[in-house]
Amino acid sequence: MVKVAYLGPRGTFTEQAAISYFNKNVELIPCHDLPEVFMAVSTGFSEFGVVPVENSIEGSVNIALDLLLESELKISGEVELRIEHNLIAREPIDLSKIEAVASHPQALAQCRNFLRRNLPKAELIEVGSTAAAVKAIGENNYIAAIGTELAAKIYGMKVIAKNIEDNPNNFTRFLVLGHMDASPTGKDKTSIIFSVVHAPGSLYEALGVFARRRINLTKIESRPTRKKPWEYIFYCDFEGHRAERLIQEALEELKEKTILLKILGSYQRARL
Repeated sequence: MVKVAYLGPRGTFTEQAAISYFNKNVELIPCHDLPEVFMAVSTGFSEFGVVPVENSIEGSVNIALDLLLESELKISGEVELRIEHNLIAREPIDLSKIEAVASHPQALAQCRNFLRRNLPKAELIEVGSTAAAVKAIGENNYIAAIGTELAAKIYGMKVIAKNIEDNPNNFTRFLVLGHMDASPTGKDKTSIIFSVVHAPGSLYEALGVFARRRINLTKIESRPTRKKPWEYIFYCDFEGHRAERLIQEALEELKEKTILLKILGSYQRARL
């Protein structure tokens, strides 16, 4: 059976993403943090890994971007998951009796309006993950958690309010990591990292490689190089597979205009 490492513990949105992508026909291995997921795949302990890389509200997961630069792993797939937050308790309970609500800081922030309206006096407790919050309820009838339905099922808790997030357009993008990228499907995306000389027009010339060929960029983001102050590397996603002739020509020209070019992989675009 194929092993898949993911950011745990059990019951996280990342586990939901892994199940969605692999259809449960795998052995799922929860990891404590993102470096552990990368290490599990790099050493061969697992064949694939699943990590969050970007949220439509909170932005990119910076540590995931940094690890992609450092690692030799390839992106072989992606999952886009709608983030549905639920209020979870040990048993059904009137909201007025709930004394505290635990969850990851992002989940608490993304449910701020619900909490203000319905639980104005409840203490808000920040923990490492939504799944850990659900697990921590234990035998306490007066503490609730914000988490996934999957976590409620795993830890024997009850969902007492569904979809309590303030913004329904809340999605997280997850990457599937492996040792090879995917074969072309005609509905593909390629991810790269590049850097250019610190000179006027250098980034403009690099991006012109795509503009002249009408290749659609779906993401571009800068991160500090960590080597020199105020110098950056760029993470870029664009439509197309690196096996296609047009994409190959673009990458060849881009190589001449950059001082670093790393191809993270080509893979089928996620379908919502």
